[in-house]
Amino acid sequence: MILAIESASTDPSVAIAAADGRLLAVDGWSASARQAHELLPRLLRVLEEAGGTLEDVAGIGVGIGPGSFTGLRVGMSIGKGLAFALDRPIVGVPSLEAWLAAEPEALAAAARAGANDAYLLLRGEREPRIVERNGMPHDARMVAPVELAEAFELTHATSPTRAAEAVAAEAARRLTAEPRGDDLERLEPRYLRQPRGVPAPMLEGR
Repeated sequence: MILAIESASTDPSVAIAAADGRLLAVDGWSASARQAHELLPRLLRVLEEAGGTLEDVAGIGVGIGPGSFTGLRVGMSIGKGLAFALDRPIVGVPSLEAWLAAEPEALAAAARAGANDAYLLLRGEREPRIVERNGMPHDARMVAPVELAEAFELTHATSPTRAAEAVAAEAARRLTAEPRGDDLERLEPRYLRQPRGVPAPMLEGR
């Protein structure tokens, strides 16, 4: 089984997939940054729903952002902790790409970057960009967390509460081609922007 976590926004999700990427269970919800503690209990719950235990986990997928600093750190910590404890491979998956994969009809994905701007990835583009509120494609079908959609008045937005499904599928694909996954020690969230109060070296190499 593949265990997946996507926590780049206030609409996180967790999922369990078979080794071939077939979805077995998924759970997504809208929360506040202070509810990141729900990730592990919900993850263990979907694992149980899928009929498995931690011993059945063959690999772990985790969203690497960009997005919420707190959410990404919590999700990464849980993913890396489980990978280390279980001695399983881990795969980092770009969050906004996973959001778009989970919502095939969406033309763009957007995550909170600051009070008045967002990380935006248009379908077909390779890299996300940082745009101000007025630069958002407000009329396009998008994937965006509920709080961002409300704040930026994105009237055609869908929440990324199934994104972990896509993270699990991509992790399964990569673990088939690259059995060792990513380097556990070096894998870190992709911030794109320096979080407030965080020293610049945390962004080196990203």
